[in-house]
Amino acid sequence: MEKSARSAAGAAEPAPPPVPLNVPVADSHTHIDMQDSTVGEAVAAAAAVGVTTLVQVGCDLERSRWSARTAAEHDAVWAAVALHPNEAPRLELDGGRGALDAALEEIAELAARPEVLAVGETGLDHFRTGEEGREAQRYSFRRHIEMAKRLDKALVIHDRDAHEDVLRVLEEEGAPERTVFHCFSGDAAMAEVCAGKGWFMSFAGNVTFKNARPLREALAAAPPELLLVETDAPFLTPAPYRGRPNAPYMIPYTLRAMAEVKGLDEDVLAAHVAANTARAFGY
Repeated sequence: MEKSARSAAGAAEPAPPPVPLNVPVADSHTHIDMQDSTVGEAVAAAAAVGVTTLVQVGCDLERSRWSARTAAEHDAVWAAVALHPNEAPRLELDGGRGALDAALEEIAELAARPEVLAVGETGLDHFRTGEEGREAQRYSFRRHIEMAKRLDKALVIHDRDAHEDVLRVLEEEGAPERTVFHCFSGDAAMAEVCAGKGWFMSFAGNVTFKNARPLREALAAAPPELLLVETDAPFLTPAPYRGRPNAPYMIPYTLRAMAEVKGLDEDVLAAHVAANTARAFGY
C-alpha cells in the first residue's frame, strides 16, 4: 500500500500544526493510505488540534479493503468504500463488465461491515475520463447508489466537472437519505439545489485558494446545518501552505476560513460541523 504523500503533494516540508480548535470536529474525507505517516501518527496529530474523528476513504478494491481493516483497528477512524469514478472504466477496459461487476460485489460486502459508514467516493468525473468511459462511470455510480440505499449507508459523491449529470443520475435513481458531496465544487446555485434536497456539502482546503471565489460564494449560500469540512489529504492543502502535504491535522485552517466566509464564530461553525458529520455518517 502506498504510504507517501510526497508523490501527490510534492516534497515540501509539512506545514506547522494550527492552534487547536475549542470544539472537536471530524475530517469527513481523508486518504491516510496516501499520506507520509502511520495511522497512529495521523490520528494523534489530528487529535492534538481538535480533529478527533477521521473518515478514511477507499478508492479501489485494495484501498477499500485497507480502509475497512484500518477502521476496525482504530477507534477514531471510520471507513468509506467504493470504486472511484475513474476506476470503473479502467476495470471495464481491462476485464469487461464482468470485472466491474465482481469488484462492485466485493465493495458491497465491505460496505456491509459495521466499521464502514459510507459508500464512496463514487460519482462522475468528466475531467479525467472522456466520453468513451462515461457509460461505465454512470453504471458504477448507479450501482453504488443502490448499494448505499440497500445497506442504509451514507453516499459520498465525487463530482468533477459533471454537476448536471450527477444531479440527473441522483434524480433518476433517488438519492439515499444521507448524501454527501465531497470536496464540493459547485457554484451558489448548485449549493441551493443541494440545500433544498437536504444533501450535505463538504468543503476542502481549496475553498481558501485565491481563485476560488465561486466556491466561497457556494459556501456562503450553504446552510450551516448541512456543512462538513474535509482535507481530502494528501491533496488540496489549504492556504497559506498550498503545495505542502496535507493531513487531517490541517482541518482547523480550513474550518477557520469557512467561518470567516460564513460570518460565524469558529466555535459555532465547529459545533455545526461536528453535529452534521455525526448525522451524515451515522456514528
